[in-house]
Amino acid sequence: MLDGIESITTAALGLALDAASQRQQVIAANIANANTVGYVPQRLSFEDQLDDVRRGLQSGKKLDAYALAAMQPHLTPVVDGSGQAEKVQLDQEVAALSQNSVQYQALIKGLNRHMSILNIAVTDGKR
Repeated sequence: MLDGIESITTAALGLALDAASQRQQVIAANIANANTVGYVPQRLSFEDQLDDVRRGLQSGKKLDAYALAAMQPHLTPVVDGSGQAEKVQLDQEVAALSQNSVQYQALIKGLNRHMSILNIAVTDGKR
């Protein structure tokens, strides 16, 4: 039973780190293309991906590690209320980059703590 809990925790943290890494790449691309004429900023949409998973589960598809690994990120363009592409707002992008960095660091800290607990369990607390 503990093997299952350990693998679920490690997999969940790994997927969260992957999502944070992808989000970082999207934000960095937005910043890099801030002055590119015609560039439409993108957002990584976790909600759209979650909706796809829900629809798949309702239609009888299985959700396992292979299905999660094969999922592609959902990029959505940033548009205003009239459907026109917005310009890159550097201050918002830098704030999003900072927020994502803090989340990534928290995930790394959680994974480190999880691995420390496993290390203690494997060594029976001996040092």
